[in-house]
Amino acid sequence: MGESRTFSAEEFFAQQPPPKDLDRHLDEVGRFVEANLAKGRKVVLITVSLAEPPNYSHGSMCDMEEAYESSARPTRRDRGLTEDRSTVTRWGSPKPQQTGLQLVQGGRADSGGTTVPLEHNVVRFLDNFSAGTRGAASAEHFLRTGRYAVIFLHRQHSLQPFSRHYSHSTNPFLDLLDIVDEPDASRRTEPGAPAHEQDGNDQHLFPRIPPMHSPPTSPSLQHRTLPDFGNALSAEAQPPNGPTIQIQPPHLAPMLSLLKSYKLVKSLNLLHSIHFTTVSDYLWLLRGISRVMSQTKDQQGHPLGKRGMYYLAAAVSDFFIPYTRMSEHKIQSGKGSLVIEMDQVPKVLKTMVDEWAEQGFIVSFKLETDPAILIPKARVAIERYGHQIVVGNLLTTRKHEVVFVTKDEENWLRIPQAAPMAADGANHEIEEDIIEHLTQLHEKWADGAALSVK
Repeated sequence: MGESRTFSAEEFFAQQPPPKDLDRHLDEVGRFVEANLAKGRKVVLITVSLAEPPNYSHGSMCDMEEAYESSARPTRRDRGLTEDRSTVTRWGSPKPQQTGLQLVQGGRADSGGTTVPLEHNVVRFLDNFSAGTRGAASAEHFLRTGRYAVIFLHRQHSLQPFSRHYSHSTNPFLDLLDIVDEPDASRRTEPGAPAHEQDGNDQHLFPRIPPMHSPPTSPSLQHRTLPDFGNALSAEAQPPNGPTIQIQPPHLAPMLSLLKSYKLVKSLNLLHSIHFTTVSDYLWLLRGISRVMSQTKDQQGHPLGKRGMYYLAAAVSDFFIPYTRMSEHKIQSGKGSLVIEMDQVPKVLKTMVDEWAEQGFIVSFKLETDPAILIPKARVAIERYGHQIVVGNLLTTRKHEVVFVTKDEENWLRIPQAAPMAADGANHEIEEDIIEHLTQLHEKWADGAALSVK
């Protein structure tokens, strides 16, 4: 067994390969920041991790062929942890002296929303439960202010702004649609006819599904005109005679409102999304984006500086396997038990404060299960890393209360557990209040006022 070690940030980047297309992503970020500075907007970087299925959480080793044999059925609480099922809103630890982590197959470790691959050709990896709700909801509320453009650095397949309201587990969108038959009754078949006769699909239950092409994750810088929502379809876009799709009436108004908001954000170039998978990809992108943000200048030659906010909501893995120690191919299970030694991921927040995001307004998050240590640990983080605010929350109450912690103050922000609906019928999320409070603090701080969360 090799000897584990602690890496500095620079040592980590020197031996971990960068993600592909890193330069392209950073070039796009620079143009995005520049365009929004020209419009007088502030820019916020939001980092978000993944809502993982509970069976593969808490650092458990994921091998799809074997997982079902060793995993217990999820409890109601486990299923509930993955996501808030509300309707559309307004918008195995080491010993104290150890520096590494040793795992046996089937063991669990405290990692985060970033995966730790075990092979170069990844089949098995370590992962951790971390819901993506807060980041996606926060992005919407930043955008609603009209004063912030959002860079959304998210774990691949995590919840995203706007589409989060129709995830695979929350309001599955296919269940909200109906097929409306064509008006030409002569083309219809009897209701009792076999499925292949009803649909004309060549003796199969349903026809082949045509390929679907994913849209770009961010709008073109040139596309700024607000679409005309007066007519849903132009004459040229009208479908031919035949079955059509209709949104079920109870869902039409909220879906239309959400779609208008999404189209408006895209047309104004307010949202730029980049995804990552591994902890290495995340740290490379975090460093690069932070540097680009802090160095990009407005038309008067002034850098973004204090106008930039860094909202670090992603749960980052505490441990990783260096690239040079990873197996190239799938680790075989025929030899029985597996012992894995991992090294600590470097703590990059201090480096980010001092070098990558100079003068930026940096907000980190602290999740605990013990109320007695939440504020003390948040204050230790402030003193150790020197950033502006820690938003603390407890696992069991994170949807209803958070605490803003600075070096000298703390202030609790709470909403009722059964939060009343707003005047427009939307559910009230605590992220709305978090963002309202943070944007006020950022505004005053950027203007030179002392930071006070009271």
